[in-house]
Amino acid sequence: MKKIVVAASLALCMVAGAQAQALKTPAPSTTQYIKQDFGLGTIELSYSRPSAKGRVVMGDLVPFGKVWRTGANNATTLTFSDDVTIGGKLVKAGKYGLLSIPEAKEWTLIITKDLNVTSPAAYNEANDVVRVKVPATTVGMKAETFTMQFQSITNSTCELHLRWDNVMVALPISTDVDGKVMAQIKQVMEVDSKPYFAAAQYYYDNGKDLKTAREWADKAVAASPNAYWVALLNARICAKLGDKAAAKAMAEKTVDLATKGKNDDYVKMANDLLKTL
Repeated sequence: MKKIVVAASLALCMVAGAQAQALKTPAPSTTQYIKQDFGLGTIELSYSRPSAKGRVVMGDLVPFGKVWRTGANNATTLTFSDDVTIGGKLVKAGKYGLLSIPEAKEWTLIITKDLNVTSPAAYNEANDVVRVKVPATTVGMKAETFTMQFQSITNSTCELHLRWDNVMVALPISTDVDGKVMAQIKQVMEVDSKPYFAAAQYYYDNGKDLKTAREWADKAVAASPNAYWVALLNARICAKLGDKAAAKAMAEKTVDLATKGKNDDYVKMANDLLKTL
């Protein structure tokens, strides 16, 4: 009888233990992963998001003058697929930690080689890659949960915004896109199958030699005579060069092709261009 009771007790303990191990509850500070296309590559951000929950944030939950992991739980990290420039310094492609030293009016943002800093005691300044001082801006709408996001994105620049409570700071990031694209254009224009449209589009968008852009656009139209998007680019380049007659002819061609292709957006864009001519 004792053996039976002991066996039953052990079975109950095992069931209870299994149930306890299976219990899953929400994390107090949830983890967020962001992958942002930037330049010709990507930036990946991983961080955890604490919430205020009625507590004083700046100067209390986030102490002034001390290294902060810039989030909660594990260390916050940034991964750059391409080289970037931060604070005027080149940061090679790779994975880095993001730390900060908040103050009332100014934050110091730190890109570090160390991927495991979760407390001020674990911080080693010798592992700093770059430090950037940025102003702390007071915003009207409070953020209950610590939030980071990429904003003000252009071909070669962006900002990483950090917001919590009524404070926002921004980390400027840039990358060399033009040099890489120009090198690519030079290379691909030496092969038989030339990307005339893409090259002409880049020259038009980035203020390069418009005469060369027009030559390429003309060749792109000849290669794809029914492509209304190619015709519209040609029309825009001609208009910028001051050749209104050629621009008008290409814009009208765009309207005709886009109407047949049932693309109202291009019909409108072409008609808007015609109004300016």
